[in-house]
Amino acid sequence: MHKIFFFLFLILIYSCGESVDLLVHNAKIYTANETFDEATSFVVNDGIFIEVGDEGLKNKYNAKNIVDARGLSIIPGLIDAHCHFLQYGLESQQINLRGTKSFQEVIEKVKKYVYENNPKIVYGRYWDQNDWKSTDFPNKNELDKLFPDIPVILERVDGHAYLVNQKTLDISGINIETRVDGGTIVIEDGKLTGVLIDSPMNLVNKSLPPPSLEEKIKALVLAQEKSFQYGLTTVDDAGLSKENILLIDSLQKLDILNMRIYAMISNNSDDVNYFLNNGILKTDKLNVRSVKVYADGALGSRGAALIMPYTDMTNHKGKFITSVKSMDSLAKVLVKSDFQMNTHAIGDDANRSVLDIYNNVLIDKVDPRWRIEHSQIISPEDFDKFNSKIIPSVQPTHATSDMFWADERIGIDRLKNGGYAYKKLLDWSGTIALGTDFPVEEISPFHTFYAAVVRKNLNNLPLGGFQSENSLSRYDALKGMTLWAAHSNFEENEKGSIEAGKMADFVILDRDIMKVEENQIPLTKVVATILGGNIVYSNRF
Repeated sequence: MHKIFFFLFLILIYSCGESVDLLVHNAKIYTANETFDEATSFVVNDGIFIEVGDEGLKNKYNAKNIVDARGLSIIPGLIDAHCHFLQYGLESQQINLRGTKSFQEVIEKVKKYVYENNPKIVYGRYWDQNDWKSTDFPNKNELDKLFPDIPVILERVDGHAYLVNQKTLDISGINIETRVDGGTIVIEDGKLTGVLIDSPMNLVNKSLPPPSLEEKIKALVLAQEKSFQYGLTTVDDAGLSKENILLIDSLQKLDILNMRIYAMISNNSDDVNYFLNNGILKTDKLNVRSVKVYADGALGSRGAALIMPYTDMTNHKGKFITSVKSMDSLAKVLVKSDFQMNTHAIGDDANRSVLDIYNNVLIDKVDPRWRIEHSQIISPEDFDKFNSKIIPSVQPTHATSDMFWADERIGIDRLKNGGYAYKKLLDWSGTIALGTDFPVEEISPFHTFYAAVVRKNLNNLPLGGFQSENSLSRYDALKGMTLWAAHSNFEENEKGSIEAGKMADFVILDRDIMKVEENQIPLTKVVATILGGNIVYSNRF
């Protein structure tokens, strides 16, 4: 693509017309409104879109600042409907094991980190045994030999499994007799391997010191900077404690943190009850009106709850992290409030159970917008249980990350008939919300858009796309990252499209993602991110 020269002109106008802060013109504007109108100009005042239209707006308004977009495309501020914003910032300061090709490479990275940093605790993240020649879970033996005196915690890419050394097990009180509901402590030949799947991970979390206040503030600011760089103006953080939500609120009020955040409350009774008793917390930057629940674990670690056993692990169907009885009880509490229930469900058994609970309790509830996060493997007979009251919230890059091994877990038939079926989910629900699940996946929303539309990974594989019958149109993918994502957050009247009366959150791109060749989409760069009419990121001015 040829190099684009972009200039920002700040021109003080003394002509007649209504006085406004900003006029943007000569742009290719995708409004992402209900009818997906296009425009060339818009006007902003006090952080709000005043009017959207054509070049005639230049003669109608007296603008303090005028931007000639030189034909570049502009889209609404992007919304990541499912991510882990705080966790991303914290983990950016840990050992990055993404892309390692063997367990030995993991060991070498850990050794190098320990040598250079001399830490008291070693944290690493993003290993995936499916990328290794041997796809078996690793074992702690070598970690024990190398690091007998310091805790080592290495988290799998999906966040649903740890590999820890013996020192960590000892501190956490985990031994061969330990039993925890909702997960697995992996044992081989009568010995602990150091692999903990889902619920047992909490024993480690509780035994080690939490991040300090300073570390959390640093993490939030770091995550904000990276998000603005990629055109994100709202993020849905899928699981935050009351303590961290109130920290975010305080930092936003001090203008230390400006990212707009839709915060899902972690399913802890004290935290949930606090917000149920105090009601919805809503500001221009923060919205707290949902509870994040984990029905099951992840497919890659065989923690997803399946109706029939795993194809590559007979007599194993995965496990529920939260029991069906507990989810049903919580649903009956939340349905009496204005709080939304957002449940992580990967396996077909988890999705069936959550769909049945939702449909049962929501019969008399008007416009609840309860969400199923991931909606990854659905039994064919369960798709019609999605409807306008139940929104699938999906992460398209999961499909292109998992596609080369998912059939080993669940077999071709289950994968083909109900796996990563985004188009089918949209047809039944009427809307779909798109996210990345960062830091599980890369943060780029353009990778999300590409995976949703093209169904290929960044190596242009597979040819023809992965189960391409379930690809989304570019139109639907953009709405899933803007207007529909806002709708899933009860925020469609204030954001998600470029329309008069909404917050002036928008992104200027270096190419037109609605028209460029498919292989150009992942290369998209943000020229500028504007939040409430103010530039929060720019690589041009």
